[in-house]
Amino acid sequence: MTRANEAKVEWNSAKHQWQVVIQVGEEVIRRPCPKNPQDAADADLRTVAVDTARDEGYDVDPAAVSIIR
Repeated sequence: MTRANEAKVEWNSAKHQWQVVIQVGEEVIRRPCPKNPQDAADADLRTVAVDTARDEGYDVDPAAVSIIR
């Protein structure tokens, strides 16, 4: 699996849902996370980010995932 440079989970206020943003080189992948409430725990959001990255074929360290509220 290819290692992602950066991953973050951020609240998209326009859509009222979390989104995972994965950066690999110049490529930026954004995926919605509509099933997670706005007050979701950081650990749950990190798990969502790691699982989403894995689904896209990328590896990301959970400790390196940023949560932007």
